[in-house]
Amino acid sequence: MTASTLHVFLAHGASGSAVSMRPWTDGMRDRGFEATPVQLPRSSAERAIPVYRAAVEVGPATIIGGHSFGGRVASLIAADQAPAGLVLLSYPLHRPGHPETTDARIAHWPRITCPVLLLSGESDPFARIQVLREVMPRLPHAQLVTYPRLGHGLDAVREDALDRIASWLKELAAG
Repeated sequence: MTASTLHVFLAHGASGSAVSMRPWTDGMRDRGFEATPVQLPRSSAERAIPVYRAAVEVGPATIIGGHSFGGRVASLIAADQAPAGLVLLSYPLHRPGHPETTDARIAHWPRITCPVLLLSGESDPFARIQVLREVMPRLPHAQLVTYPRLGHGLDAVREDALDRIASWLKELAAG
């Protein structure tokens, strides 16, 4: 597999749309990767899974992921079908102010066998940084990148995040 054969699919957060992911997919294309935004319904993650699956054929050159809700949906798919990799932008580890809901939101993580890149703001109310660092070992092949003073959105560091994703994908493709 080469980096140029990888296809990245990124889904939006609960309040976004495929259009809101275009700066991310355009940025991946600018870095030499095929990339497509995925439109999800405004529903539960479980109900969005078939929609994501219909938009993406998971295979050995497929990278799936997304921002927040979109990343959670992609992670649930990755627990059942192994893509080449999983990119999680601001994963919603728990409801704001309720870190005790973490275990329910990541019960599927140990079943994810593909490499995972997780990027998160250190002030994300959906992922307390100390909780995130504690649960990372539940993802068997994961790398965590954090950004100080950032909350749930990564747009302020999008160029750096895209560079890190591209670098990670190149390493993944090299084997």
